[in-house]
Amino acid sequence: MAPMTFADLPAFDELKDKKCFWPSEPGSREEGLGFSRNAARHEIKTIPNYEGIAWDDEWHFNPQAGSQWDGFRHFSTLMPDGKRVFHGGTTSEEILDPKSDRIGIGHWAQQGIAARGFLIDFVSWAEERGIAVDGLSGQMISLDDVYEIAKECNITLKAGDMFFLRCGFTKTWESMSMAQKLQYRQNTADKKHAHSGLEQSERVVRFLWDNHIVAVAGDGVSFEVRPNHDFEWDLHNFLLAGWGVPIGEMFNLEDLAALCKRLGRWTFFVTSSPLNHPRGVASPPNCMALF
Repeated sequence: MAPMTFADLPAFDELKDKKCFWPSEPGSREEGLGFSRNAARHEIKTIPNYEGIAWDDEWHFNPQAGSQWDGFRHFSTLMPDGKRVFHGGTTSEEILDPKSDRIGIGHWAQQGIAARGFLIDFVSWAEERGIAVDGLSGQMISLDDVYEIAKECNITLKAGDMFFLRCGFTKTWESMSMAQKLQYRQNTADKKHAHSGLEQSERVVRFLWDNHIVAVAGDGVSFEVRPNHDFEWDLHNFLLAGWGVPIGEMFNLEDLAALCKRLGRWTFFVTSSPLNHPRGVASPPNCMALF
């Protein structure tokens, strides 16, 4: 992702309604998620000789267990010689080297992320048509669906946009019992999980490239549909390992979708400040949507 200056940014006309929204969960989910990602641990700490006067706290968390940006160190792609490399040809050895910060997420933090965003609210669109939505069913959202929703919402894409997709994961997850959530966790360990999301196809890859989308994010666990429908067009390969385009996952878009519907507009200005750690793999989005 090439650095941008203010002179490079498109003219924004999104700041009209004096509304702002934080479209992310506060840290990782308390119950943990799949793929053996544990819940966050938080502890209030005393300061020696300052007991009762001042306090510290300590956090231990996996950014991938809540709303997060997948950094470029997260996912590799398979090369013709059978080796796997990350963005820019980075190797796992470089990522594990404590002296190397190559493609670490801390580089994003130096300038942050700022762009116009648009929301494709598949959940509302589907429910209006009597289509059942389940964020953990492997339901595929087609590019034709995206085009139709954008047309209905009068969304005109612009170069440099961030693409937000509400596929229904948050709504599904919050309706599940703890037993169901633990079963999902086991399903990921057994590689029997399913995530609803965007279709995998050459059309989608060309759509993202031709429209100069600079980041994608959604409420889903993987943004794209899982299990893979077409390994050749796996979006993690293209976006993270190939182009260097961030993927945001498990953003809480429920209230954002409601605000968009109330205002009658599905575009907004987005700011994001990733963690400033040079070797980071992922980061909470620390994201705001401004209207």
